Amino acid sequence: MRQVVLDTETTGLEPQNGHRIIEIGCVEILHRRLTGRHYQQFLDPKREVDEGASEVHGLTAKDLAGRPEFTGIVDDFMEFVNGAELIIHNAPFDLGFINMELERIDSKWGAIENYCGVLDTLSYARKLHPGQRNSLDALCKRYDVANSHRDLHGALLDAELLAEVYLAMTGGQESLDLMSSELSLQNTVSQAAEKDMNETNLLVVPVSEDDLKNHIETLAKMKTVSLWEITQSE
Repeated sequence: MRQVVLDTETTGLEPQNGHRIIEIGCVEILHRRLTGRHYQQFLDPKREVDEGASEVHGLTAKDLAGRPEFTGIVDDFMEFVNGAELIIHNAPFDLGFINMELERIDSKWGAIENYCGVLDTLSYARKLHPGQRNSLDALCKRYDVANSHRDLHGALLDAELLAEVYLAMTGGQESLDLMSSELSLQNTVSQAAEKDMNETNLLVVPVSEDDLKNHIETLAKMKTVSLWEITQSE
């Protein structure tokens, strides 16, 4: 299975109010292994960045001036994620921004969910750890994923951390599935064997007294101790 861990940074919280994506970061997982392939792009939002958002990721409109706009990178981005399962922490937030960008430029691609599956690690973590903090920082601490170098949020950095958290959080799943499959196979074989034994019709041939007498006389003439005689004498 090909998976892409994805994160975005934005100018604010509401795409419906004109806020834009300013960074996209993705890392690739193939068969539960990080491949080293990644996608990162900074974008010029053509608007100011909210002060609260800038305090989170450290980026301002001035920092992003001259970067490409979303319309200039959309094909490369969509080709990178196309066909993969997207692993996203708080997926509705990032998907809302991406789909708003796609809608704004009237892209040929349409909604990203038409091309990718989605796994929301925030929802998954809440099921695993109900009543606990399940932010990315909290999960890093819980699963011993080093994040001391993370002074500010960054889309690629957060995607890399989330990839490690996801692999740690789901690490026992494959072995559990394998064990379940093996037990199921054993049960199936045992049931089939029992069914065969129950359905087998063994042929039972009755022995008359004359037949038994003739057999004993024949053995005596052969002057041979047979296994049958030994068994009968025990």
